[in-house]
Amino acid sequence: MRTLAKQIHRVALENPETVVDLAGWVHRIRELGAVSFVILRDRSGLVQVVLPGKVDFTLESVIQVQGTAALNEKAPGGAEVRATHIDVLSAADGDLPFAVSGDVGKMGLDVILDHRSLSLRNPKIRAIFKVQSTIIEALSAFLRSQDFTEIKTSKLIGSGTEGGTGLFEVDYFGRKVFLAQSPQFYKQTLVASGLERVFEVAPAYRAEKHDTPRHLNEYVSLDVEMGFIDSERDLIELEKSLLASIFEEVLRKNADELALWNATVPSPDLVAQAPTVAHDEALRIAAQELRDKDGSAKPGTSLTSAFFEISPEVERLMCAWALREKGIDLVFVNEFPRRHRPFYTYPSSATHTMSFDALFRGLEITTGGRRQNNYQALLEVLPKFGLNAEALKDYLDIFKYGCPPHGGFAIGLERLTQKILGLANVKEASLFPRDRKRVAP
Repeated sequence: MRTLAKQIHRVALENPETVVDLAGWVHRIRELGAVSFVILRDRSGLVQVVLPGKVDFTLESVIQVQGTAALNEKAPGGAEVRATHIDVLSAADGDLPFAVSGDVGKMGLDVILDHRSLSLRNPKIRAIFKVQSTIIEALSAFLRSQDFTEIKTSKLIGSGTEGGTGLFEVDYFGRKVFLAQSPQFYKQTLVASGLERVFEVAPAYRAEKHDTPRHLNEYVSLDVEMGFIDSERDLIELEKSLLASIFEEVLRKNADELALWNATVPSPDLVAQAPTVAHDEALRIAAQELRDKDGSAKPGTSLTSAFFEISPEVERLMCAWALREKGIDLVFVNEFPRRHRPFYTYPSSATHTMSFDALFRGLEITTGGRRQNNYQALLEVLPKFGLNAEALKDYLDIFKYGCPPHGGFAIGLERLTQKILGLANVKEASLFPRDRKRVAP
């Protein structure tokens, strides 16, 4: 059986001179005349291989090594393999576009993305997706423990539940359909069907002409929907528990990956302390933060007038405020005005709604809220949003025959990954990102 790089130290410690069989990619080569040192890389990590003379293979070649395990405190992991036989399984071209073992910070983002099959070999870059895998695993395990059912819904839809804006058109056997922005329609259908609690991990698509470090046109949405809630606060408490569970698992399983990025995750106790602030109060706090920071508001100026929406700047200011006041840069902003939320959002008053955003380390990672479940109320609100009942008949039928009070939220997987690791651009957290310019590889 092939031995993994991370196991070599244990083998050398417990069974010195044990013959091992390794296979992986040539990460680094150092030739010192009579002897050569090769750093071999596999999915588990790095291991030093020592062999006589010069090597006859190139960086990134795939090789198989047989040899004996031995302790060496100067080697990666504190052990090495003294090779007795090497086979080249696949030789790599010597004309590499960049050094896979190099400093990620010195590689341009376009170079990293243009050569994805190579850049993903870099341990630090690959660490991003090991963390991301844990996020998905932890989310699924937690929600299943809360009696949620995992679903998989269609990504081809006949129309958008929010009026059809920002949708990608698809030719479907001569008929125009769209790529789904979210599984909103289906989540609510399944809650109404009696499943009550559902979640989905799946791609979502937004035909928006953004070109920023925080936007993707295709991203992975972590969608949650649950029935029999009273307000958005039930969802906020659920998300707090969910995030705490995710952070715990990332810390437990990905300590090495976090260390590569010099990253940390909040403790469950801190997540529980994350504040919930009403939208209008958040604008006031952000304005005060701005004035305290740089004195940009003139004396006598209304603080509320500094901001009119939860903009990226407000997100950063609110997280800085939460970190100072509560010890965690996570804050939930709720009670958004009706004009800022879709027609199906449940009203808390004539002007505000039972909705919320989760802001983490200066970025919105979640949008959610309670949904309107009353059929007549939905019919009455549609004209106010420029919509008509006929175009949304399938959606409205969910509520025509009885639907419990319910709501949900969606977390952007790439954004959450970005903020856990402190990545500069959300595209770094997507295996094969899609934006306005990139449709390959």
